[in-house]
Amino acid sequence: MANIKSAKKRVLIAKRNTERNVAFKSSIKTAVKKALSLVKGDEKELAQAISKVYQLCDKAVSKGILHRNTAARKKSRLTKAINKLAQK
Repeated sequence: MANIKSAKKRVLIAKRNTERNVAFKSSIKTAVKKALSLVKGDEKELAQAISKVYQLCDKAVSKGILHRNTAARKKSRLTKAINKLAQK
């Protein structure tokens, strides 16, 4: 554990930020799963779910939670998976 006051504060801030980042990443994963489950359902709901995933990924990039290439990869893989499931 740190001895200097500013270092103690940084530990607390890092913990808080880590919790926030984990929660945000979890919301992205949940949105991806929801989008994949809607493939055989309504087209309008699927489009909204995909839009939500894209929005969350872009927001994570702007907040520094995800690297931009990571977000692009997640969006690309989601689109490929949806197209593959839709063909079946």
